[in-house]
Amino acid sequence: MESQSAVVPLIAELPEKRGGKTLVEEVWEESKKLWEVTGPAAFTGMVLYSMTIVSQAFAGHLGDRHLAAFSIANTVISGLNFGILLGMASALETLCGQAYGAKQYSMMGTYLQRSWLVLLAFAVLLAPTYIFSGQLLMVLGQPAELSREAGLLGMYLLPLHLMFAIQLPLNKFLQCQRKNWVIALSSVLGFPVHVVATWLLAQRFQLGVLGAAMSLNLSWALITGLQLAYAVGGGCPETWRGFSSSAFMGLKDFVSLSVASGVMTCLESWYYRLLIFLTAYAKNAELAVDALSICLSWAGWEMMIHFGFLAGTGVRVANELGANNGRAAKFATIVSTTTSFLICLLISSLALIFHDKLAILFTSSEAVIDAVDGISVLLALTILLNGIQPVLSGVAVGSGWQALVAYVNIGSYYIIGVPFGVLLAWGFHYGVLGIWVGMIGGTMVQTLILSFITLRCDWNEEALKASSRMRTWSSSK
Repeated sequence: MESQSAVVPLIAELPEKRGGKTLVEEVWEESKKLWEVTGPAAFTGMVLYSMTIVSQAFAGHLGDRHLAAFSIANTVISGLNFGILLGMASALETLCGQAYGAKQYSMMGTYLQRSWLVLLAFAVLLAPTYIFSGQLLMVLGQPAELSREAGLLGMYLLPLHLMFAIQLPLNKFLQCQRKNWVIALSSVLGFPVHVVATWLLAQRFQLGVLGAAMSLNLSWALITGLQLAYAVGGGCPETWRGFSSSAFMGLKDFVSLSVASGVMTCLESWYYRLLIFLTAYAKNAELAVDALSICLSWAGWEMMIHFGFLAGTGVRVANELGANNGRAAKFATIVSTTTSFLICLLISSLALIFHDKLAILFTSSEAVIDAVDGISVLLALTILLNGIQPVLSGVAVGSGWQALVAYVNIGSYYIIGVPFGVLLAWGFHYGVLGIWVGMIGGTMVQTLILSFITLRCDWNEEALKASSRMRTWSSSK
């Protein structure tokens, strides 16, 4: 019998039959469990991201400067703060996922309330970055006219920021108990409302790019309200048993895990958003920002598929570790990584085939269309990397490795990727192309390191850690 502490390498040879089932049957069953979370999560992410693309497209057809201002406000100002809150909410994915696997359902509602308290507090602390965003952008050397318009848009996006603090933990709470249809249905209902609201505010009432920003607030408010009504209105009787004073207990440890999760995720989220920010310093800044923001919009939209895999992998790994089944957690990782990579390989090929048509949705400017065409190869390479890296991050979330991965992200992204990109852009005069190539290099380093960590993982030991974590958090309930 294998020792409990023996290392179970990720690529260890799997037996042809397990429990009387062939490997093909095992892969099929695991794929069904994975897609139960991944499918709705990816669909929801693509719908929600499409709402941003709709607003961005309206802004782009108003003019190049409007597109650049909206891109900076939404991608840099709102996006950076979203990354922080999303990362902090992923602590809930670890705890709720493992609690669900351990069948400690009542703890999940308490975790949700703790996450709301923590994220709302941080959202209030981060609010000045919206209020004074125009001044901050000018201090950082961004063009004055662009900074003023982006800063005004930032003010209009502040309600959206506060809604994130409610909706993101709620999303993880529902996801971990496989109520993904609620998330998907609320997003489907919110999307047509967003399209109509954007048209009415931006064009019918002639509010322009401000109307495009306001419509995001309206559609996200509807989606958040629908999910909240379901979760606390009787849709989750086992996991939601009302508001409780126990939510205020154990906040110190919860904050520690949330901050580690926030650092891990926001360092990833900020990385390519920083690309937009640095591009604004390049020559012909409006054209460079427009072209890059269009490419990253496509990459971000496609990335929602792999964020679905991040969520699915995180839930599957957490569930199996919570159930003290390390080998099943390893098997889930293999299936998820392979499936995600094959999908991104297909989409990367499509980006190369349609390289000269990628910008048409966002603009009618021939200069911007040609600029996007010129960097489409880097878009395809970025999409290819997206097939592996988010899945490995999902393994980290499911296993509770957020603090370790935060250090990996700092080294890969900000010690290697950003300096290399700056050197290529300004030292060797490659401009936007150099910034993006350097940052792709950082992503490759991060992917290699996370792959090594995952390959060397002792899954039996991780299962024991999950059991210990559940006992510790149960005592603080």
